[in-house]
Amino acid sequence: MKEEREEISVLIKEAQDAGARQSEACEMVGISAKTLQRWSQIDNEQDGRLEAKHEPANKLTEQEREQMISLANSPEYADLPSNKMVPKLADNGIYIASESSFNRVLKAEKQLKHRLKSKPVKQVKKPKAFVATGSNQIYSWDITYLPTQIKGIFLYLYLVMDVYSRKIVGWQVYENESSELAAELMKDICQREGIKSKQVVLHSDNGGPMKGVTMLATLQQLGVIPSFSRPSVSNDNPYSESLFRTLKYRPEYPEKPFTGLAAARDWVSSFVHWYNTEHFHSAVKFITPEQRHEGKDMEILEKRKAVYEQAKSNHPNRWSGDIRNWNPVKEVYLNPENKKIKSEEK
Repeated sequence: MKEEREEISVLIKEAQDAGARQSEACEMVGISAKTLQRWSQIDNEQDGRLEAKHEPANKLTEQEREQMISLANSPEYADLPSNKMVPKLADNGIYIASESSFNRVLKAEKQLKHRLKSKPVKQVKKPKAFVATGSNQIYSWDITYLPTQIKGIFLYLYLVMDVYSRKIVGWQVYENESSELAAELMKDICQREGIKSKQVVLHSDNGGPMKGVTMLATLQQLGVIPSFSRPSVSNDNPYSESLFRTLKYRPEYPEKPFTGLAAARDWVSSFVHWYNTEHFHSAVKFITPEQRHEGKDMEILEKRKAVYEQAKSNHPNRWSGDIRNWNPVKEVYLNPENKKIKSEEK
């Protein structure tokens, strides 16, 4: 570094002897005139900023570091993080360093991990992603409560929908939740829909009826592939959650609790009929779930497209751009890999 300074100073001196101004010569080599003047002083021959070698005055001593590590591993403090350990030490009349210093020392010793006696939070992987390109490939199901006139007593609606078509392929209302009842419902659905082994993925949350022994054994027997949400993550099962919201926000949904099992089943039956055969579903280009389930959506959307194209041809001045997009939705994703999950309207 000293040699480099001397070389620069000589070059600047030569430039000055040739008639150049000192400030301009300094600017050419990338330093200021003040820097050149400082270099010429005997006590500034070394650049203290770059070559300074000194320890901070408040550095912990080796003895203090050893004491911190010893205390952090003692039975009284071993399960405490630094933000709890330092106040507790102070309560015992001891102060060595701040929380950040404890963290720094423990990190250097590879001890800055989960220090509590409780088990660390388990990282649960996101469910496997699936894509449906037709009906009877991915089902989603869940159970919701239906209130009764007896306070604290509920009925339970089991609802299974096809993710691709949005059709409710099976439902039932029972007086309790059980793996056995869920298994019977799935048997009935597979028989009616003609489901073959390994054809359908059935997605649900982690409730007892979903993961019960009878239900899982029945799915294995039917050849249905189970898929489960992460605990307490509603986005992993969005289709069923959205369907229940549609159900409970229908104008026809009873304002008063159901009088009994028969009344609940009658109302759900009428809702399912409306939803499957009359409801124009926005997520599938305003086709009814039953039409899409039966593969009629392609023809319907082609006719709509032709009507719009004819309307534009008749009055082109009324259209500022292309006609409405009536292309069918060919793929529907469950738990897609991308972080942004498109919310599906119901």
